[in-house]
Amino acid sequence: MELSTSIEYVKGIGPERAKLIKSVLGISTVDDLLNFYPIRYLDKSKVFKISQLEESSIEVQLKGRITQVQEIQNGKIKRLSAKFNDDTGTMDLVWFQYSKWLKEQIPVNREVYIFGKINVFNRQFSMPHPEIEAEENKESDTRLKPIYPSSEKLTKRGLNQRFFQVVLRNICREIPNLIEENFPDYMMKAFKFLSRQHTFLNIHFPKDMKHFEKADNRLKFEESFFFQLGYALKKIHHKTHSPGNPFPVVGDHFNGFYNHHIPFDLTNAQKRVLKEIRLDMKRPVQMNRLLQGDVGSGKTMVALLTMLIAMDNGFQSCMMAPTEILAQQHFNGIKELLEATDINVRLLTGSTKTSERKIIHEELENGTLSILVGTHAVLEDKVKFKNLGLAIIDEQHRFGVAQRAKLWAKNKIPPHILVMTATPIPRTLAMSFYSDLDVSVIDEMPVGRKPIITAHRREKDRTYVYNFCRDEIRKGRQVYFVYPLIEESETLDYKNLMEGLDHVMDAFQDYNVTMLHGKMKPAEKDAAMNYFASGKAEIMVATTVIEVGVNVPNASVMVIESSERFGLSQLHQLRGRVGRGAEQSYCILMTSDKLSKESRTRIKTMTETNDGFKISEVDMQLRGPGDILGTQQSGVVDFKRLDLVNDSAIIKTTKNTVDKILEADPHLARPDNLIIKNYYLKYYKGKNKWSKIS
Repeated sequence: MELSTSIEYVKGIGPERAKLIKSVLGISTVDDLLNFYPIRYLDKSKVFKISQLEESSIEVQLKGRITQVQEIQNGKIKRLSAKFNDDTGTMDLVWFQYSKWLKEQIPVNREVYIFGKINVFNRQFSMPHPEIEAEENKESDTRLKPIYPSSEKLTKRGLNQRFFQVVLRNICREIPNLIEENFPDYMMKAFKFLSRQHTFLNIHFPKDMKHFEKADNRLKFEESFFFQLGYALKKIHHKTHSPGNPFPVVGDHFNGFYNHHIPFDLTNAQKRVLKEIRLDMKRPVQMNRLLQGDVGSGKTMVALLTMLIAMDNGFQSCMMAPTEILAQQHFNGIKELLEATDINVRLLTGSTKTSERKIIHEELENGTLSILVGTHAVLEDKVKFKNLGLAIIDEQHRFGVAQRAKLWAKNKIPPHILVMTATPIPRTLAMSFYSDLDVSVIDEMPVGRKPIITAHRREKDRTYVYNFCRDEIRKGRQVYFVYPLIEESETLDYKNLMEGLDHVMDAFQDYNVTMLHGKMKPAEKDAAMNYFASGKAEIMVATTVIEVGVNVPNASVMVIESSERFGLSQLHQLRGRVGRGAEQSYCILMTSDKLSKESRTRIKTMTETNDGFKISEVDMQLRGPGDILGTQQSGVVDFKRLDLVNDSAIIKTTKNTVDKILEADPHLARPDNLIIKNYYLKYYKGKNKWSKIS
């Protein structure tokens, strides 16, 4: 028997059962079975009495006698029923879709042990499809009994817990021939690990909870370690096989702007991040850095200063954003900052006019255009640079791999890459899924920014909320009203938006109101935004299209309607549209009176903190890592034991361990590390083809 052996050849399974198991559980090989872990364990040394059963009981073991076995026909439905008695009471046993031979096999009027899931109806207990074990056949093994994931379809066909326990016990007897060690002696001693063979034995049939915990810890460590190793090897490969143009000069463009035109002092966090970027770009290796910063932390300024360094070294830069609104916002901000200089900056989007495109193409190719801001339009084949040296991507997760690769190909030597995100990434995710990138974090807000005050209000408070908004408008401020957008119901959402617009216009008849939503044409969006940004409209009614890219410092109030329909990350992004000026700003979360437990947690989190990283941790606890990373990452988070929410200590330890090993032995060439290398090449390299070790 080998790990790759089909389960149909495992004792007790056979072709038909193998087909059923594969269709229900996706298990097809011995390796799959070994990694089919119990969801919990039962101490079968414990025997319950019927009088001790509670409605909260799940699966229990009882001792007594079975009587009154009979077949019951109810229309077309037939079932087998029996009574189970002990000295404290009686309960029903029942079998649906049973085999003919089952009735003859039930030991009647003999002492037996039964095990199964308890059902309760009208305060009467019953047990469907119980496992039955005669007292004389009762195993003396005191190990904890594993309870495996199952389904009614399997149980009805006789593939119950007893079946899986027997099959896995047979396989576990083969463990010495199946399982190889994958950690060297120095790691085994340092972390006091169980051997890998004993790990699998104690995850399926633990001697006690202490042995289970050791096995569980070993498997979690192993999953995290080899996952981290793959990303770390990718980073090493990138740094040794991805040439980049060195930027050794910090010259007149950077120094002139920094000394004479920068409108505010940089925060210490911005200075630290710039230093990290500067050190990267000095080397003849392509920079591959992730820049994390909360909404309003000053990422755009860091990006601009980085582009000025590229200019000082004779290279062009481009910044790519996922939407026209965000691209326009970046362009306006950069152009305004560079207004007193002669630096050429242009915007390229899907709605750029043909005449303007022609100028952009010519200036890019002759080198007179230094900075290009744009959307996916930048990726078109006709867009050619003379010497692209720096590519900045905002909100990278909104671009596909193939799209990003097109940008890399805009120069013979790929440009330096700076990826920016205003979506805070939980620490465990950053350590796990972005460990192939160098990460910089702007964890400090500009001086003078006041924390946004966030309040929760219900429908009964609407009059108070409207009066508050009027007070702010009288002070010269502006207000957003945001309505939810749910893809499954665009028509309904449009109706909600239009009804909301009518409601707001009726309530604020003395003020100008404008509207913004995703179905508007680009020119209409621009007109609406300019109308609001210029101060001609005091109120903007919008959908989540304003989540990114809208920057109106005079807007001090955001009212988010039906805020319970938004995720935490989105609420935080929306809130970041206010608080961009020096005045106190407010975010009002309007909800219905009835809220789910999860909605209450989200609203409470928003009202208690403005820290995006704290919010991201709560968001991950609520939604899970797959949703945080996006659907394109869903396959990567399919850990069998490791929990990215609760196992942060293990993730941190494995990250440090991998870094320490590769720092001393980047190609795993040392004799004591060959066991890691060989195991990785055998089981992981196919999954991570970019991890080049040989």
